[in-house]
Amino acid sequence: MAAASSSLASRRSTFETDGFVVIRQFLNPGDFAELQRELNRYITLVVPTLPEGDAFYHDRARPETLKQMSRIENDPFFSAYIRHPAWQSLAEELLGESATCQGSEWFNKPPGTDHPTPPHQDNYYFCLQPPQVLTMWLALDSVDEENGCLRYIPGSHREGLRPHGRTRTLGFSQGISGYSAADHAREVGVLAQPNDLLVHHGNTIHRADPNTSTTRHRRSFALVFRGASARRDDAAFQKYLASSTAQQESLGVKTTGTPQPSQQSRPVTAN
Repeated sequence: MAAASSSLASRRSTFETDGFVVIRQFLNPGDFAELQRELNRYITLVVPTLPEGDAFYHDRARPETLKQMSRIENDPFFSAYIRHPAWQSLAEELLGESATCQGSEWFNKPPGTDHPTPPHQDNYYFCLQPPQVLTMWLALDSVDEENGCLRYIPGSHREGLRPHGRTRTLGFSQGISGYSAADHAREVGVLAQPNDLLVHHGNTIHRADPNTSTTRHRRSFALVFRGASARRDDAAFQKYLASSTAQQESLGVKTTGTPQPSQQSRPVTAN
């Protein structure tokens, strides 16, 4: 028990200092295999029925270029999955208070993807104060520099939100303005194996390069958890939603319903 307590304290300390923490082999093998099966089912059976705003492709004529899915929790399996105790307890441990899952997303960088994920802070999309929110990003493939690993700026969650501007990257309507060589120099790239979990604070700056591999995908599954003390700035959030809708329409995406804030991914994800 002492060793377990020490591990918990170490994770919380790393998260508070760096704004992110990496947990290797997060789920037990059976749970990870089940998640993969259900994601494959969802992609095969459900995604073809979704409106454009809930499933983004690099090229809709090529199903293998699916790059992002949001609102997965509308599916019965994932509606229950977002309350999985392993995810819930870790989120509350790191935030230091009770937390609720705000949504789930699936991300992919297909082979040869030429679009980077722009540098951003998830809470610019979420508009929460205090910024008691985190994104949990689970690798589904091996992730390295070739296929677009996540890159964080350690400690950036303690520096406030930076100005963001509209991007041309579908699924990430806003990116940090004036991202400089000094910012790049502070980055730390995180390599991951399938079932490794990366957790980052809502204010932590992160980005990802294109996938330059010719054969390897870079898929991930993400959940966003919001602490009980966090409150949304509704005016800022409505401004974000309007910008997100305008960006999607400018890229030719038909929007339906209320757009969802994206994180690695939340959004957001992430990424």
